[in-house]
Amino acid sequence: MTVKRRRYGRTGHGYTVDGSKVPGVTTILGDTLPKDGLTDWAARCGADEVIDYWDELAELLPSERHQRVHFAYRHDRDAAAKRGTEVHRIAEALNDWTEGDPDIPVPDELAGHVEAYQDFLDTIRPTAVEGGTELVVANRTLRYCGTADLVADLGPLSAGDEAIPACRWLLELKTTRSGIWPESALQACAYFHAEVFVDPAQPDDERPMDWLQIERCGVVWIKSDAWELRPVDTGPATWDYFQHLRWLYDHNDDKPGWIGMTADPAFPAELVAADRP
Repeated sequence: MTVKRRRYGRTGHGYTVDGSKVPGVTTILGDTLPKDGLTDWAARCGADEVIDYWDELAELLPSERHQRVHFAYRHDRDAAAKRGTEVHRIAEALNDWTEGDPDIPVPDELAGHVEAYQDFLDTIRPTAVEGGTELVVANRTLRYCGTADLVADLGPLSAGDEAIPACRWLLELKTTRSGIWPESALQACAYFHAEVFVDPAQPDDERPMDWLQIERCGVVWIKSDAWELRPVDTGPATWDYFQHLRWLYDHNDDKPGWIGMTADPAFPAELVAADRP
C-alpha cells in the first residue's frame, strides 16, 4: 500500500497509488474545466509578441514569424511555471526554517515574490505541522493524488465580516499574475477530501487524512510586491463539483464515439436496398 510522487523534467511530476498510475488534481482540473480565460491569455501573448518585437520579427521569414507569434504563449507559460516552481521551492525552505536568518539563494527576478512570502510568514506566523510542507495526498476511492503546499496552525483571523478563530489550515500558494481563480477552491477541496497522506521524506509512512485535523482551507496569493490570504469554500457543493470533474476526466476519451460509429453518412434504408440488388 504505497503512494508515490515521481518528478520528471524541471517542473513535471506524476503519481502512483499501489503501483498504478493515477492523475493529479491539477491535471484533472486542467483537462475538464472551461478554458475561456486561457484562450484570451494565449491571444494576448501573441499580440504582445508582435508589439514588443515588431522590428525583430520583421527580419524573419514569414513562416518563422508565424511560429514566433503562434507559440508566444508557450514562452509565457513556461516562464510562469518556472517562476511558480522556484517560489514554491524557496517557500518550502522558508516554511521549514526554525531559527536565525535563512540563508537561501534567491534569483533577482523572484526577490519580490520571496519578500512578499516572507512578509506573509512574519505577519500571519503560521506554524507548519510536522511533515506539513509539500505533503502528497491520495484518494483511493476516486483514484487521484496531489501535493498540498502547506498545512499549518494559524492564529485568529478576520476575513471581511467573518471572524475566524485559531485553527489548522490547508494552504495553497499561488504566484499567478491574474489573481486567484475558482479552481483554486476545487484544488484545495480535493486535497481536503483526500483519504491518506504521506510525508515525501517518509513515503512509506502513510496516514489517514483525518489525522491532520484540518479545519479550514485557503489560498495565499504571492504577488511580486504583496500577498493576500483568501479563505476558500470546500463544502459539499464544491466537493460535488470536483467529483463530477473527476468523472468527466475518465470519460473524455468517449467523445469521439458520439459521432456515428460507421465511416459513411447515413441514407434512407430503401435507397441503400435499391443500390444493393
